[in-house]
Amino acid sequence: MSTFNDRADAFESKFAHDADMQFKADARRNKLTGLWAAELLGKSAEEAAEYAKEVIKSDFEEAGHEDVVRKVAADLGDKSNPDEIRAKMAEFLAVAKEQLMSEV
Repeated sequence: MSTFNDRADAFESKFAHDADMQFKADARRNKLTGLWAAELLGKSAEEAAEYAKEVIKSDFEEAGHEDVVRKVAADLGDKSNPDEIRAKMAEFLAVAKEQLMSEV
């Protein structure tokens, strides 16, 4: 029975690790999205960092990433559209995962 318990513990650990990594990747994607949007808005470096934090926080409003898309789209107005924002978020998610993997 010990082998079974060891396997169960290993699966639980892997699940927890994967969930943690996905959370970190999503947060980093949102930060990169915020920095990108801040650049389009012409914000200073300090303002951009603060705006990126706002974008990260906006992801906690509901499940999924549409809350981030809505916030950034509203802030950018005619400088971008939801489809472009979603495309950038997909691009930034790949970058975020790559960055996290290189840090491990």
